[in-house]
Amino acid sequence: MREVIMAIETSCDETSVAVLADGKDILANIVASQVDVHQIYGGVVPEIASRQHIENISLVVDRALSTAGVSRQELSAIGVTYGPGLVGALLVGVSYAKGLAYALDIPLVPVHHLEAHIYANFLLPNPPTLPLVCLIVSGGHTDLVYMPRHGEFHLLGRTRDDAAGEAFDKIARVLGLPYPGGPHLESLASHGEATLSFPRAWLEENSLDFSFSGLKSAVLNYINTSRQQGKDLVAADVAASFQAAVVEVLVAKAVAAAKKVSVTNLCLAGGVSANKALRQTLATRADSAGLHVFMPEFQYCTDNAAMVAMSAYYRWRGGVVGDLTLNAAAVLPMKSWAT
Repeated sequence: MREVIMAIETSCDETSVAVLADGKDILANIVASQVDVHQIYGGVVPEIASRQHIENISLVVDRALSTAGVSRQELSAIGVTYGPGLVGALLVGVSYAKGLAYALDIPLVPVHHLEAHIYANFLLPNPPTLPLVCLIVSGGHTDLVYMPRHGEFHLLGRTRDDAAGEAFDKIARVLGLPYPGGPHLESLASHGEATLSFPRAWLEENSLDFSFSGLKSAVLNYINTSRQQGKDLVAADVAASFQAAVVEVLVAKAVAAAKKVSVTNLCLAGGVSANKALRQTLATRADSAGLHVFMPEFQYCTDNAAMVAMSAYYRWRGGVVGDLTLNAAAVLPMKSWAT
């Protein structure tokens, strides 16, 4: 009898439900995006996001099960993201998952959002082997994680201020680009040249931490000064130069992290992992360093339930099961669960 896990992801502004069979076959991965809803505000409004999840969740679950050709009675377990994220949004998914798990009398598997991003790499046709190092880059996080085995995580480095994705969005906003800013800035950068010298924050010697606040300030100062002085501002060059500064530091520290813990498998994850300049530069540098690089397919870079299902599968097989006291957590450090 096959093992079928349904997973729910509502950590921010996507309502997503996926169905995974036997830890390898994604039978459905439905994502209801809220981009159009939040676009007029220039960013995600938490209260609106929560209400949209409430409206969407039942419909998305039904569509996922229908697409997968699976009934509720065939489900073996329910996986759900319970943190970190917007607490109101998380509560919608957690509450629905708890109710369904109780009604069906099947296990409830709590999943950490960043861990799920790492497991997006295990959705690849040829997934990585362990041990590995993963660079997680998103709007809220920039972390380097060492994963020697399933369920064991060691934080090697993290941002001390802005996340890389957050910096992308802020610069995009100042350049007058629409929400979501990151993809629009990447598109603009593809038409420019990285001719401007913006700073790279390497921090202390051998540090694997990141800092993007200084870079962000430098770019903002350049833009504001140029406008005040009436100078021609080539927005595409600003975008390309900013992007190049971020990518250079991310890639250099990711490669350094892999060397530090002596692994040959380097993974990329998180929403910013869809950035083509980052993917191309990491692939080139990793190859030169003798590393094997893994990157999720584009559909699994941003928030989705397929990655949650894959993480839930390994947690479930590892004996990690929640109960009806499970609650959402806006802030949730990544902890090892392997015994």
